[in-house]
Amino acid sequence: MSAALPPHLQVRVPGSTSNLGPGFDCLGLALSIYLTVECFPGEDEGIELGPCTGTAKSWPKGADNLLLQALRRGLQGMGASLPGLELRAHSEIPVARGLGSSGAAIAAGLCLARVLAGEDPEQAPGQDVLQWALEMEGHPDNSTASLLGGCTLGVPLATGLRVIQHELHPSIGIALAWPSTCLTTAASRSALPDALPHADASENPRRLALLLEGLREGDAQLLREGLLDRLHVPYRLPLIPGGEAALEAAREAGAYGATISGSGSALVSLGPKDRMEAVAEAMVAALDPGGAPAEGKVVEIVRGFPRVTVL
Repeated sequence: MSAALPPHLQVRVPGSTSNLGPGFDCLGLALSIYLTVECFPGEDEGIELGPCTGTAKSWPKGADNLLLQALRRGLQGMGASLPGLELRAHSEIPVARGLGSSGAAIAAGLCLARVLAGEDPEQAPGQDVLQWALEMEGHPDNSTASLLGGCTLGVPLATGLRVIQHELHPSIGIALAWPSTCLTTAASRSALPDALPHADASENPRRLALLLEGLREGDAQLLREGLLDRLHVPYRLPLIPGGEAALEAAREAGAYGATISGSGSALVSLGPKDRMEAVAEAMVAALDPGGAPAEGKVVEIVRGFPRVTVL
């Protein structure tokens, strides 16, 4: 089957935070920091990556580019031949900060592949698309949240990826902060111990239960207690200069709780919406700049899956 080639496609995919403390490698939350990709007919066969702006300027241009890989994977998986295409990207998602830049690139490529292969853009991505994203990213939290929106719990099973979309209370506000220094997933994972005390391992599922109920109810105490983690945060936090002080500053500024976003170096806070500007400012002020100043942003939860539009 030959892929269809509309004159000009665009998709806007949200970034994400993941883990949220005890939800290690399974819990994701789509956030209003976006990757926008435009797709044009190309002059030659194959896919060409055109101008990239924002944080996408730092992307690799060749075979290592996840957007191109995902588009090819999706077209191949849906049995569509590859037309000549040019892609252009603009991203506001910080790279290597634990805010889902890789997951968003994968999601964008797969979303475009679906439409080029003739699937209905008004239908949510199917199980096959979610599975391909998992295979590319290696964990189902960021890419799944970017593909479906909202709060997602992804669990790989022998029968395939199982995703549960979790309810979120509309009162919850979110603030982010990140230093100028990157923290790659590989470096962050290398800080994790090979074994944990039984007490720490058994505590995390309890905290996750509190967190999920807190997200559903918007309950301050449940969120405060539910964001606590013993599996990865204590080992990664020392890799973020000023990280511990920034988490404490967030709570003092009115957040219910705060933790590392994904593998870092960004931090994420949950709390009442009217306190989130102050929380973001407090985290930025506490983070060690390490060169350029730290940055902060108040974001919204993005609900619903990305739509590919014809321009």
